[in-house]
Amino acid sequence: MAETGGGGGVREVKSAARTVELLELLAARGDRPARLQELADELDVPRSSMYALLQTLISRGWVRTDVTGSLYGIGIHALLTGTSYLDSDPHVRLVRPYLDEASEALGETIHLGRLDGRGVAYLATRESHEYLRTISRVGRRLPAHVGALGKALLAERPDEELPEGPYEALTPHSHTGRESLLADLAEVRVRGYSVDREEGVLGIVGFGFALRYDTPAQDAVSCSVPVARLTSEHEERIVAVMREIRAKIEATAPGSGGAADWR
Repeated sequence: MAETGGGGGVREVKSAARTVELLELLAARGDRPARLQELADELDVPRSSMYALLQTLISRGWVRTDVTGSLYGIGIHALLTGTSYLDSDPHVRLVRPYLDEASEALGETIHLGRLDGRGVAYLATRESHEYLRTISRVGRRLPAHVGALGKALLAERPDEELPEGPYEALTPHSHTGRESLLADLAEVRVRGYSVDREEGVLGIVGFGFALRYDTPAQDAVSCSVPVARLTSEHEERIVAVMREIRAKIEATAPGSGGAADWR
């Protein structure tokens, strides 16, 4: 069994790692259920072992199956656990009212995200009444290099931590090379916030602001606006309001105060 990187020599539990890998794979597939053989092949697990693991997780609500028993997807207990994460996180509770304030002031979509490896997980969103998404981003993940949230957080870290490319392109405007992304992050540091001009979603511009109550920052807030509504005056107002929102959040963020210091 392989040793973990940060557990002081504690060995990885193979069965637990396989369970987590399976749940992450099912979650990543979204609305595309998988067949038994697909999952066994993807995780390089014997078909019989995968079937037994799936049946165990189905019985506990972590995986669901269709009426034929041949298709598998993520179960409702994943939602319940994710909701518990959001409800128990002190920074999410702290930031939520300020998302409301920014949304009311700007009339645009406001996000809170957290760096998760090479991606950003969306923890809270206030949608614009002018631009309604059919699917909420909360609980979803976007590569850090293509969005305002991710670039704001990458800019808080040394350049040498940035992995080598090429990077995935979500639109024709996405960074795919390390050098172009490094140049963008240098501008973020000078400017104090990131700008995503249709790099993650065509037709949408985002402005990201790292929240420095952690060092390096783990969380960021952003404002997203359709290109059709983005004038130079509106952009200036977005930046001014979001700077103020960031300052308010950082000023009210509590110290550990005996609470758990989550990592």
